[in-house]
Amino acid sequence: MTGLDGGDWIRGITIRQPWATCILAGKTTENRPAPWPWRGWVLIHAGKAKPDPALLRDPLVATTIRGRELHRGAVIGVARLTDCHLDQGPERCTSPWAQREAHHLVLTDVHELPLPVPATGALPAWKPTQALVDHVLQQLPDLRP
Repeated sequence: MTGLDGGDWIRGITIRQPWATCILAGKTTENRPAPWPWRGWVLIHAGKAKPDPALLRDPLVATTIRGRELHRGAVIGVARLTDCHLDQGPERCTSPWAQREAHHLVLTDVHELPLPVPATGALPAWKPTQALVDHVLQQLPDLRP
């Protein structure tokens, strides 16, 4: 991957826990208040904030994260952002994770990192440094832009 600036083909997305870990375990819809123009690879960055204890008791969340560590302040995976659309109602947006009246980021090709990479995130999408991208690619050598 040498020669490409880290942010030319990938962006970072900071997601609060437990949602970041839920994505690694199969949550394919991330809810946002505004649309995202970016399409392509994203680093899944778990934010530093402690998760809301009430969320951890939600049956869907509890089942999804069972047995998983909720890392914070680190990149924990990579996914491909393939679409972003405004909620289209339960008939069209059937994911149990879809929030009504939110914009839905559609994530595919999710790859969990064997070892979280400490990093500082930002809101909204952010451009990672080449050093951070290199650390991630050391763990996912088959990932290509």
